[in-house]
Amino acid sequence: MSPEHPSVLVADDDPDIRDLVVFKLQQAGYEVRAVEDGTAALGALEDAIPDLVVLDVMMPGLSGLDVLRQIRATERLSSVKVLLLTARARDTDVDDGYSTGADEYVTKPFSPRELLHRVNSLLGRGR
Repeated sequence: MSPEHPSVLVADDDPDIRDLVVFKLQQAGYEVRAVEDGTAALGALEDAIPDLVVLDVMMPGLSGLDVLRQIRATERLSSVKVLLLTARARDTDVDDGYSTGADEYVTKPFSPRELLHRVNSLLGRGR
């Protein structure tokens, strides 16, 4: 975790989306670690605390909301920024995401440029 190269953990079970997000974030100078599901995300969080976690909501096993609940309930992780990236776009879904503790909520399909803007904003990087 350095101010020059903030770290991001990306958890998404769709390899194409995961690869796109990783590519865009790495291109912007972020250190990125990617995992395929919620269980792997929690394991990665035990290894290192990133500056930001990008979570898909609908993943097999632990959902992004399940992971978010555990992040917010764990003292050493509770201040980590979390962006939910999901196909769930109903108002109730967005409300659930924010009430669970998300800092940002981006719906799929998404603009990679908009995603990067939101990440930069969360991490205080005006690009």
